Amino acid sequence: MISTIRNKTVYEKMLKKFLVAVFWIGVWQLIYLAVQQEILVVSPARVFQRLLELSGEEHFWNTVFSSMLRIISGFVLGMLFGTLLAVLTSINKFIYEIFHPLISIIKATPVASFIVLALVWIKSPNVPIFTSFLMVTPIVWANIFNGIKKTDSNLLNMAKLYRFGKLKTVKLIYIPSVMPYFTAACTTGLGFSWKAGIAAEVLANTPISIGQNIYDSKIYIETCDLFAWTAVVILMSVILEFLMVKLMKWLGRKYSVWG
Repeated sequence: MISTIRNKTVYEKMLKKFLVAVFWIGVWQLIYLAVQQEILVVSPARVFQRLLELSGEEHFWNTVFSSMLRIISGFVLGMLFGTLLAVLTSINKFIYEIFHPLISIIKATPVASFIVLALVWIKSPNVPIFTSFLMVTPIVWANIFNGIKKTDSNLLNMAKLYRFGKLKTVKLIYIPSVMPYFTAACTTGLGFSWKAGIAAEVLANTPISIGQNIYDSKIYIETCDLFAWTAVVILMSVILEFLMVKLMKWLGRKYSVWG
């Protein structure tokens, strides 16, 4: 009975998402019919056809994989550095005072400024990695730092009373407490790093990248290709976010068992 109800709920959610997608594709089609100029707006059917054509090319998959590898590399580096920085700044107030202004500057500075500066310092293929790293670090730091600070003091007092030790306290209290914040940082950070990384590829004209194809489509006024590659960016973002949510749910179950 419970299983049937759950399946019904899942189907209802899927149906709602499908109807929402159909609605916005319909709006897109109406805009296309109103404009009647493919150089400005391409029809959904033509974009879908172009996506099928691209997906049959080996270069397309090499391009998608290369972009994904760069951006995920920057994302992982940002996650590791942001986590380490959050731990250090929560332990030592002096370290917090040193790094807090830097994090604030990174958060306040436009992405385009960092990309242009990065082009002066590093090679074009590494600019998306650097940009993704910068976008993720402040998000991870802020979430995990707050998670550590908001850990239940009663649980920490209990750990002292029962002499858990540092490692056991971290494993049984800090990690389960921080996990919701870590999950939020991962899902939010991945979206930001993906968009910023693609923007970096466009401005840096990174070879064998989605950004380069978007840039070329704009230069040669190939509107259909521009829409198609933009659709690829959106689809990849949805897929990566879906996989990240699944991974976070698995980690959440694992750490809840520890707790």
